[in-house]
Amino acid sequence: MRRSILLALTAILALVSLWVWGPLARSSAQSLSGGQVGSSSKSDREHSTAGDSNMPTSNQSLSKGSNLVATFAGGCFWCLQPAFDQLAGVTSTAVGYTGGKEPDPTYEQISTGRTGHKEAIRVEYDPSKISYESLLATFWQNIDPTQADGQFADRGPQYRTAIFFNSEEQRLAAELSKKNLDASKKFSKPIATPIEPAGDFYRAEEYHQGYYKKNAMHYKLYKMGSGRASFIEETWGKEHE
Repeated sequence: MRRSILLALTAILALVSLWVWGPLARSSAQSLSGGQVGSSSKSDREHSTAGDSNMPTSNQSLSKGSNLVATFAGGCFWCLQPAFDQLAGVTSTAVGYTGGKEPDPTYEQISTGRTGHKEAIRVEYDPSKISYESLLATFWQNIDPTQADGQFADRGPQYRTAIFFNSEEQRLAAELSKKNLDASKKFSKPIATPIEPAGDFYRAEEYHQGYYKKNAMHYKLYKMGSGRASFIEETWGKEHE
């Protein structure tokens, strides 16, 4: 009885945090950094395209030195960055926008859901210390791969999941990983995450980078209220971050 009451109270608190803190976290993030949502300049944003030296083309996964690049879309990019940042062998991460045709988009444009872009994360890693397969496992364990219309409470094309491969090796590994996850029957529904070639990646505004560190309370409330935190706990038994 007490456990049922506790669970009910937890659910209510999660909903309240989503309604109040989730939108507040998103809308106030830029004001906390001293600017306005949707505003950006070349001085505080990096536009990484397939033609840039620090960004791989769809068939070239080499980045700086011998490091490689992996690109994933998993809904709100705030929630993916801590999961990858903690991994030994990951040398850097950046959140941004990819998958659409709108050049140099802003967060405000992305939020309309009409640019074709998804919120995504670009992970640079040392393959001698961590494998692409390990990155795939981390990705799967931090999303709901069966949800096709977004992620958790966030709905819309900008929140849909995807694996963007930067090489043929990554494509094959991603397809095998997806096949194995589907065959494991971990989920009652089919895996809805598509595997697509990587294209232009636009680094998001600076206030989004490492948001979980800059605004820890907002981040935690947002993740709890959206339903992501409880889903990870129930599906995998612990938080993967």
